[in-house]
Amino acid sequence: MSEAVAVETDDHGAVHADQLEPSLTPGNLGKLGMWTFLAGDAMTFGAGIAAYGALRINNPNWPTPADYLGITTTAVMTFILICSSVTMVEALDGVQHGRQSKFRMFMALTVLGGLLFLGMQAFEWHHLLTEKGMSVQRDLFDATFFILTGFHGCHVFGGVVYNSVLLIRGMMGKIPQAKAGLVEVAGLYWHFVDLVWILIFTFIYLI
Repeated sequence: MSEAVAVETDDHGAVHADQLEPSLTPGNLGKLGMWTFLAGDAMTFGAGIAAYGALRINNPNWPTPADYLGITTTAVMTFILICSSVTMVEALDGVQHGRQSKFRMFMALTVLGGLLFLGMQAFEWHHLLTEKGMSVQRDLFDATFFILTGFHGCHVFGGVVYNSVLLIRGMMGKIPQAKAGLVEVAGLYWHFVDLVWILIFTFIYLI
């Protein structure tokens, strides 16, 4: 990390050097950019969940989620996504210690977890639309459910693409130990997606 030094000269001609705060390295800039993006994204998800709560509270016509949503299936989806966060941590550990085989294996498992989640979500949506008769136009419960889960699903898809690119680059030998920061930044995004889903699962499916 580079450091800046301010040089001052007093009345007697003596030179004094004051060390300033260290400047950001490219690696830190990447994390700062991701944290900034996630902060804005958290506000978007927070607004969506808050709107869901505002529409639901004291609404006598609001349906019971358990009558429509499959809690067991979604619990499995949640477990898969949590496990994919663990594999993401292991993938980062692998590249940080120069163990490329470990990085590739656990990154592949992370991508697989995301794909399984998306596949199960597609199955759930098909079931709700065709068998339960849910629709965005039917009522506010359906609209908020599909908006929130769909918006999150788009984030999972983006994360799968993001991690797949890193996996391919790793298989080509383009992510050495010195570039472990790239995987760390991707991990921030993936853990955020996992956390948001836990909130959605809690507020929409369980409460």
